[in-house]
Amino acid sequence: MNVLASSRIAVRALRVNKLRSTLTMLGIIIGVGAVIAMVAIGEGAKSTIRTQIASLGTNVLIILPGSNVQGGVRAGSGNVNTLVDSDSRAMTRELPSVAYASPVLRRQEQLVAGNLNWGTQAQGVAPEFQQIRDWVIESGRFLHEGDMDSAAKVAVIGQTVARQLFGNDDPIDSVIRIRNIPFRVVGVLAGKGQTGQGQDQDDTVMIPYTTMQKRLMRITYLQSIVVRAVSAEKVAEAQEQITLLLRQRHRITDGREDDFTVRNLSDIAEAAQSTARVMAILLGSVAGISLLVGGIGIMNIMLVSVTERTREIGIRMAVGARSKDIMLQFLVEAVVMAATGGIIGILLGIGTSALLKSWAQWPTLIDPAVVAVAFLFSGAVGVFFGFYPAKKAAGLDPIDALRYE
Repeated sequence: MNVLASSRIAVRALRVNKLRSTLTMLGIIIGVGAVIAMVAIGEGAKSTIRTQIASLGTNVLIILPGSNVQGGVRAGSGNVNTLVDSDSRAMTRELPSVAYASPVLRRQEQLVAGNLNWGTQAQGVAPEFQQIRDWVIESGRFLHEGDMDSAAKVAVIGQTVARQLFGNDDPIDSVIRIRNIPFRVVGVLAGKGQTGQGQDQDDTVMIPYTTMQKRLMRITYLQSIVVRAVSAEKVAEAQEQITLLLRQRHRITDGREDDFTVRNLSDIAEAAQSTARVMAILLGSVAGISLLVGGIGIMNIMLVSVTERTREIGIRMAVGARSKDIMLQFLVEAVVMAATGGIIGILLGIGTSALLKSWAQWPTLIDPAVVAVAFLFSGAVGVFFGFYPAKKAAGLDPIDALRYE
């Protein structure tokens, strides 16, 4: 007997007990569907993290003012004002591993344009900030060195600010007011989307950091400096060189703590992706248990089927069926059941992923390799858990089987 004939007999046997076959396949259906949906959620999370980190710029380091230590109590980074403009300039001038460096000042401001107003985050930055963040200009221009030198009252706005203050109108050369100071809009940034914390990156206005210092904040120090290394391989080297340079410039002697903090976004990205990876493995493992439970269900039903069809097996053996034909029939029946459940489970998993993406707004990503592995695994479950019942059926004595009631 060939596999095709065994498959026809298996399908016929499954049709006789439709409800039982369906309930048996349910474990495989849920298992495969859960594996695909859970892995899709995990892959979607990893993809989102990669996109969000990329939106912050590649090979990026952030330097923050250091912590203040009094009486053994550390107040945390940013509590003392230790960074100045010359620190930023020295990094690009003296460090070969640093491609760009930009001072950064931030504060919430209320913008006014005509009879409309909008609260947003104002950022004081240098021209290099555009290259560091890989931020494309949609229209107009970005800030340039002349704006820094003259502390010009010019602004580059994000998509959200442009939409809220100007609607569909072109904002270039329009005037916005920040604390009653008029700023001319010289550029509009392309959309960046949200960060991992849900913050809208397009809800921003960028002005020269010198203007921010002199006209809005009236300070001489910097809140932070962002740096882009020349390549991903040079990030660690850049971090080390920046630390040595700032310790020298700030006259920090050996044994004393740094009065600044250098943060590596690559480390943050790796930690976030590692967390997402662990989550995907856990979700996939939990879903994989359902497949094993489904396989046990198949073995249980196949053993019941062997018992119920003992007389049928005896008759087939009496008319010439060999042990391997009987074994093949029951093994194919188990595989057909598992494979059918696997196909339905794949459709269920893809449908569930699409539903989560559209309804719950969860990022999901279907990997064709995972779908293929889930289907092959469901077939392997059928072979593994169907082998013992098939072997038991093939080992029946024809005379005893014919006498079985």
